Amino acid sequence: AGFIKSPLSQKRLTQDSVELYCEAIGNPIPEIQWWFEGNDPNDTYAQLWDGARQDRVKINATYNLHSTSTISIANLTSDDSGMYECRASNDPDRNHLSKSPKVKWIRSQANVFVIERPEITTQVTEVSGKLVLSCNVSAPQSRITGHKWKHLNKVLEEDDSTSSFTSYTINGKREEHSGVYECIYEGPPEIIGQVNISVAPQVVAYKKSEHGNEGDTGVLTCKNPSFPGVTTWSWYKSGHGVSAVNASGRYIIKSSGNKTELRIHKLDIEQDTGDYFCNATNSFGSGDATVNLRVRSRLAALWPFLGIVAEVLILVTIIFIYEKRRKPDEVPDDDDGGSAPLKSNATNHKDKNVRQRNAN
Repeated sequence: AGFIKSPLSQKRLTQDSVELYCEAIGNPIPEIQWWFEGNDPNDTYAQLWDGARQDRVKINATYNLHSTSTISIANLTSDDSGMYECRASNDPDRNHLSKSPKVKWIRSQANVFVIERPEITTQVTEVSGKLVLSCNVSAPQSRITGHKWKHLNKVLEEDDSTSSFTSYTINGKREEHSGVYECIYEGPPEIIGQVNISVAPQVVAYKKSEHGNEGDTGVLTCKNPSFPGVTTWSWYKSGHGVSAVNASGRYIIKSSGNKTELRIHKLDIEQDTGDYFCNATNSFGSGDATVNLRVRSRLAALWPFLGIVAEVLILVTIIFIYEKRRKPDEVPDDDDGGSAPLKSNATNHKDKNVRQRNAN
């Protein structure tokens, strides 16, 4: 067996966690074990297993082509300082109780130093429309190589100062920038302080106006983007709690963290139309938002079509009446002078026939 990756020595603070990694190859695939020796002169090596130290020790190992193993220790204390040893062997007798293995365990060591966590004093000050966040670390046991400010895992500012004091300035009101900010003192190890900008809930409605059809289910939603989170959500309509008018069981409230939802089953035009108020409360106060609900008749979607049909019918009726009332073209009467020429022609034709007969 042979190592291709060995654990690395590290410095950590109390209450932090540490992770050591080890990788070995061999044929057959070697087994990996973890052992520990404390800094006390009387301490001797003892094997570590998954779940040791009140379940603070976790060991994950895989054996596929070669061996890999990771040991992690959570919530470190000063007693976790010492030498950690990764041992690997593929000798068949490696774990035999009486036989000595032909091939000894190979070993790779890493020292873990657990340093007492220093105290960090944090403060938030409002000056001329600005927020000044500050951190001051007392008696750090390791050298500071720089500072970094982070919010939501985004780096806001960093420098290479070695000072125990650092600050960060935000332009704007407290309500606009609430949340958890981190001041990080870089060095072996990192020292992280937490600065909280806390406000009463700044509740906003997902939509200020909601529409629903009669008989359907209406959904009203509110959320709180500020810090800290909401402890209690409630809904009101016309000054009364929704639960107080929920005799029919049509109102269902679902709240989870910084979001709440009111569902109204079988919407009624008369009962459910109006303004609803979602209220949130945390340790710094309360806040609310208004959602206007409009309930439409089921025929509302047909109204535009019915309007077009009505317009067509009215237009057709107007055309029909106009055609009926329009004066017909004038037709010549039989007694009019226009028939006289026909009569005269007939008489002349008769006289001509008489004259022809007399001549014969």
